[in-house]
Amino acid sequence: MNKTPDTDAFWQTFLAATGSEASDYVVVAFGDSPVMMDELLGLVLAGTKRATASLVRDYPDGGDPFPQVGDHVVVVDSRHTPRCIWRTTEITVRPLVQVDDAFAWDEGEGDRSRDDWLAGHRAYFTAQAAREGFDMHDEIETVFERFTIVWPPGAADAGG
Repeated sequence: MNKTPDTDAFWQTFLAATGSEASDYVVVAFGDSPVMMDELLGLVLAGTKRATASLVRDYPDGGDPFPQVGDHVVVVDSRHTPRCIWRTTEITVRPLVQVDDAFAWDEGEGDRSRDDWLAGHRAYFTAQAAREGFDMHDEIETVFERFTIVWPPGAADAGG
């Protein structure tokens, strides 16, 4: 997603209020529909969701920057309104099928089990593959990202 005047203002408020010396941010929204965007954001704001997964192929040269530990991410809702900022704490790249129980739990979706996580992500990435014309398979390289909320105050586990 692209930065907007609203995300820039949210970012500037974060910097001024926290004294952070972070120099940049990226913008994300979850999922592929307004309902999914808001549902998953709700899990983040409630403190349930502290991880997310994406495909390595979603970060081509010249596209969105590949996630890095220490990144700041402004998360927007389905109306593209900024709602929180997270800081990436861990990045692991491995095949989709190598997700572990702890990551499935941290992602906070469904019943939080590995089996449910795999079923949901296989379905989501299969639909993405059908739209974008690539082959989906269990060995597809996946970015497993963990994060902590750093803004706004009062958001679940907000901290430096």
